[in-house]
Amino acid sequence: MSRNIRVIGCVLCVFIMVSTLSGCASQTGQTAKAKQGGPYDTSWESLRQHPAAPDWFRDAKFGIYWHWGVYSVPAFGSEWYPRRMHFSDRPEYAHHIETYGPSSEFGYHDFVPMFKAEKFDADEWADLFVKSGARFAGPVAEHHDGFSMWASDVNPWNVGDKGPRRDITGELEKAIRERGMKFVATFHHARNLQRLDMPGEPYPHGRHFWASHYPPLEGTPLVTDDPELQILYGRIPEEKFIENWKGKLFEVIDKYEPDLIWFDSWLDQIPHEAQREFLAYYFNAAERQGREVVVTFKQEDLPQELAVLDLEKGRMNELTEYTWLTDDTISLGSWCYTQDLEIKPLRQVLHVLIDIVSKNGQLILNISPMADGTIPDEQKEVILGIGKWLGKYGESIYETRPWLVFGEGPTRLKAGGGFTHKHGGYLQYGVEDIRFTRKGSTIYAIVLSEVGKDEDILVKSFGKHAIAGDLEVTAVTMLGVRGKPEFKQSTKGLRITPHRGGKDMATVFKIETSGSAELK
Repeated sequence: MSRNIRVIGCVLCVFIMVSTLSGCASQTGQTAKAKQGGPYDTSWESLRQHPAAPDWFRDAKFGIYWHWGVYSVPAFGSEWYPRRMHFSDRPEYAHHIETYGPSSEFGYHDFVPMFKAEKFDADEWADLFVKSGARFAGPVAEHHDGFSMWASDVNPWNVGDKGPRRDITGELEKAIRERGMKFVATFHHARNLQRLDMPGEPYPHGRHFWASHYPPLEGTPLVTDDPELQILYGRIPEEKFIENWKGKLFEVIDKYEPDLIWFDSWLDQIPHEAQREFLAYYFNAAERQGREVVVTFKQEDLPQELAVLDLEKGRMNELTEYTWLTDDTISLGSWCYTQDLEIKPLRQVLHVLIDIVSKNGQLILNISPMADGTIPDEQKEVILGIGKWLGKYGESIYETRPWLVFGEGPTRLKAGGGFTHKHGGYLQYGVEDIRFTRKGSTIYAIVLSEVGKDEDILVKSFGKHAIAGDLEVTAVTMLGVRGKPEFKQSTKGLRITPHRGGKDMATVFKIETSGSAELK
């Protein structure tokens, strides 16, 4: 086929796609209520009536997602390889030239046929997630790179038409639901548009054009005239991009009915009108299906009355009245698989989960599969280790709510929020560090350490100096250990002396109480 015929064909495909999106746009110009007969329209007033955090989400506590896509093929640097391979001051640039040649000759799109997912098995993955103790799971549906991990009719760059040529998301959704877990889809695609007119950002170094994931570098495929490549690289008019942004979300909602849609940063780059159209579409669809759904956001990108705040690589340093989510990764570096990826110790990941739950949070943990669909053994060991602990002590995590205080002990975050790992977020806890959860009148005191035989544990938060009221401890058991420990409640607190040691990385005491208490 001659180049001219190929280009005409591509233009025709784009025309058809844009026409379809234009039809979608004319519909979404109406209120979602009028269009779908649902209770929500596209006003903030209406959307704020949607509950942010249903009970299933608050009960679930722990989920898994994964950064896996075309960027997993080079397996170098991070999932930001598609951007950083173009900047001469980045290691990815030198690696790309040395391994594949200059980006003018080998662009990011040339990795797509290399992403085959030949060892991917959705059932094997879902079985692993069940064993990990996760209650919800799902993929990065689309990252900044513009490649959709589902079989899409909206985006020509998708796993159904290119690369694996199978509906990865569809297979996962089926396998995950069959095992009783909720299904998640995460979206990062708000950053994909080439935003060329950002003030004060000189050209062309890596720190510039920060809001444009693919920088407009002449002589590269990023500024190509090929209409299909322009869609991948976000080099399209903003109005078409916004319709495409919505169209992808609508398609995933219609095809896979996700229980949770998670957004990365950059949602603030999407006009409020488009945000509201998405929210009304999603909420009304869930209402018709009899489902309770969750939307997450970062920074201040959505009203907190209707969505759940997400903290990237962070957590709160105190108990909050509202429910929140932490997204963190199993590694100490990249979110996607790389050849030198360093994995966190199980102890660290487990203690972070417990600390998050004690403060009214949930954790969605990222793993990093290889391009062929293999989940590396060292990552499996960590999530299976979490599952083993939850299998013994899960009653202190699942379906719990916070107590009067989140915990006690000398080891705690100096500040809460996102990216707490930058200022002491990876802490080493000891036997004095205790976190609390609650089910009715039962309080769980989780010691973030092993506890030795006959080692006294003083739970100071039960002391008269800390709480007021007539709270009385009626029984104490040590989960996973035969025999009951001795306990004594005094003005100083609750002293527990186990006659058997706890050898796990976190020891759980189940404390039955009567009466009531409040903070002094």
